[in-house]
Amino acid sequence: MRKETKCIQAGYTPGNGDPRMIPIIQSTTFRYDSSEAMGKLFDLEAEGYFYTRLQNPTNDMVAAKIAALEGGTAAMLTSSGQAASFFAVFNIAGEGDHVISSSTIYGGTFNLFNVTMRRMGVDFTFVDPDCSAEELEAAFRPNTKAVFGETIANPALIVLDIEKFADAAHAHGVPLIIDNTFATPINCRPFEWGADIVTHSTTKYMDGHDTSVGGCIVDSGNFDWMAHKEKFPGLCTPDESYHGITYAEKFGKEGAFITKCTAQLMRDLGAIQAPMNAFFLNLGLESLDVRMKRHVENAQKVAEFLEKNEKVAWVNYPGLPGNRYYDRAKKYMPEGTCGVISFGIRGGRAAAEEFMKHLNVAIIATHVADAHTCILHPANSTHKQLTDEELTAGGVGPDLIRLSVGIENADDIIDDLAQALAEV
Repeated sequence: MRKETKCIQAGYTPGNGDPRMIPIIQSTTFRYDSSEAMGKLFDLEAEGYFYTRLQNPTNDMVAAKIAALEGGTAAMLTSSGQAASFFAVFNIAGEGDHVISSSTIYGGTFNLFNVTMRRMGVDFTFVDPDCSAEELEAAFRPNTKAVFGETIANPALIVLDIEKFADAAHAHGVPLIIDNTFATPINCRPFEWGADIVTHSTTKYMDGHDTSVGGCIVDSGNFDWMAHKEKFPGLCTPDESYHGITYAEKFGKEGAFITKCTAQLMRDLGAIQAPMNAFFLNLGLESLDVRMKRHVENAQKVAEFLEKNEKVAWVNYPGLPGNRYYDRAKKYMPEGTCGVISFGIRGGRAAAEEFMKHLNVAIIATHVADAHTCILHPANSTHKQLTDEELTAGGVGPDLIRLSVGIENADDIIDDLAQALAEV
């Protein structure tokens, strides 16, 4: 099936007389006729469900749809995009291990890595996404377990050279983890460029309607864990906390990563997505392809308007021919990038704040990447926990405005921006 059809039909095939829509299994527990039958579930010898803290059939059907869209072999939903990023890394990196990450990732993820996970004993090296192959090579250590980046950085809109990062990771026998939230699998499929694990904040374009916080992890099924078993004992040696199972041996490279993440991390940390949220997420996925086309079309028009406005100091959108990532975006995302634009107003921080007071269509909100046009000043919100040095390293200056162009009429969005700019 092509991606447009997968958005509608992947993940769930109703049988004769079954519900047409993915059903909401709003239950914490599941009944079995015998202890032996349930025991097979706990031994991972049979398929089924016993407690929604680990797995739920509604969630798994929606995760299967996302896996199909990304071209992966297994997937799981999490309670948020932050949980997805944490699980994806912590599943293979623990105390005493090291991870390389792009320095321009979303501020919340940066803080997760740089503060919280450091307290857990995981060390991180942050590299410029535009670093040379030699500079990237120098960041690796014997205890490096993964490389992490974003397809399109939030909010710096830096387009990652996925192949460069994948080649470096694989040369050192570790996987590349890519956050594909902004591009979505409609506009970019990182597995086709060498990525091994993909994460999403499904709260954004996938949901698309401000209804449900959630995340997703997808495994490509391509990384050979047993070929590098000395680096990944959690996958390649017996897990004594789960009956001594060796995930990579029992489930192979196609299923080991997600099975361990479910049986171990989700079991212990319980960051499951609510089945009701998964149901809403599926509704968003059904229109994802249609909406992404409109987001890209609208954002291109808005970016071109801003570029010509005399009160705008600069515009950053990969769809503009003069953008430094234009050619790279065309390579990895030939059908367009996303609906997010960053720009600055002449007059800096004060001018930006005055501009935002006069908006009517664009909503000042912490959110981004949904059907509504949203706008934010990251230095005073999502990235407020970062120092000025970290803001600069992350490409988020004090004057930067993040505009998430929605699917309203493009002319109404432009008219709103024009009248607000006139007040500055």
